[in-house]
Amino acid sequence: MTAPRLLHPGAWWLWAVALAACALRTTNPVLLCLIISVAGWVVVSRRADVPWSRSFASFLRLGTIVIVMRVAFQILFGVRVPGTTMFTIPEVTLPGWAAGVSLGGPVTIESLMAAVYQGLRLAAVLACFGAATSLCSPYRMLRALPTVLYEAGVAVTIAFTFAPQAIVSSRQVREARRLRGRSDRGVRAWTASALPVLEGALDRAVALAASMDSRGYGRRGSGSPAVRRRSIGLVLLGLVAIAVGSYGLLDPGAPALFRIPALALGAAALLGALIAGGKSTTRTRYRPDPWAAPEWIVSMAGLVAFGSFVIVGRMGSALSPSTNPLEVPAVPLIAVVGLLVGTLPAWFAPHPPTLASTSAPLVVAA
Repeated sequence: MTAPRLLHPGAWWLWAVALAACALRTTNPVLLCLIISVAGWVVVSRRADVPWSRSFASFLRLGTIVIVMRVAFQILFGVRVPGTTMFTIPEVTLPGWAAGVSLGGPVTIESLMAAVYQGLRLAAVLACFGAATSLCSPYRMLRALPTVLYEAGVAVTIAFTFAPQAIVSSRQVREARRLRGRSDRGVRAWTASALPVLEGALDRAVALAASMDSRGYGRRGSGSPAVRRRSIGLVLLGLVAIAVGSYGLLDPGAPALFRIPALALGAAALLGALIAGGKSTTRTRYRPDPWAAPEWIVSMAGLVAFGSFVIVGRMGSALSPSTNPLEVPAVPLIAVVGLLVGTLPAWFAPHPPTLASTSAPLVVAA
């Protein structure tokens, strides 16, 4: 049995991004619910006992709000799809320049189910990223980034930590209100808590800025400006090419040039940036996270799940069930097996240590 330790954050994020890519490839409600269940099961099984690890439930609530809003927008402003009419709301005639936009009218069950499918897909993506933020600290992911990606990683890390920190701050404010005998539920309680939560966010921002300044963040080291510009250019080229290649893989109708060739170009550009940037800047790490067998299992579990969705997408239309006419979604066995493989981190990832801190200080260029 593996001794308790923190899994490498890159493995968790690779697993979560692979599941999110699975969700983006389908509108099948059965598969989307399975993706959310897989993410939730792994979070419950392997999250550490720290405040920010409880943010997964908040992402689920946010996903529910997304579904409700998507259905509400479809009822009020959506395209009127012919089919079985459930009810009719008063229709407002719009001017000619608003062609294609409707306000009111008949609402069919086909249009509602299409809105539910699309909202559920976004909710599944939110659940996957919520699982990643609950399973590993973004600061540990920042520490594991290569030198050339460090500055961009700081901005992304601060963005990813906003939601968990805001949730922790909101919980602390509600507990303080209960201790004072005040209600922590209702619109009035939430409006009264908004200012303390904002104040806490500003305090953390100031503390983070002071911490970064005290550790010498922003030092350029001994690298020449030409090398830095070359590294940044290669990074931008690589990220854009990988984004295009990922879109090509997710969209079956994309040209072949936007798939594997774009991914290969992006990987080559990022590799060149890593080599060029690594020679110009030196950064040390205290107790670097190991990459061992559990990390490989977690990463491959996510990639196998994504591969199963790619195979199903090439075999038929089971990933995108029809809503006009409305049909019962098929359940492709290959995709289900792939998602079952995606649950392997719940058993093969090491248990987190009970008393270890999962957050690390910012490590910057020397």
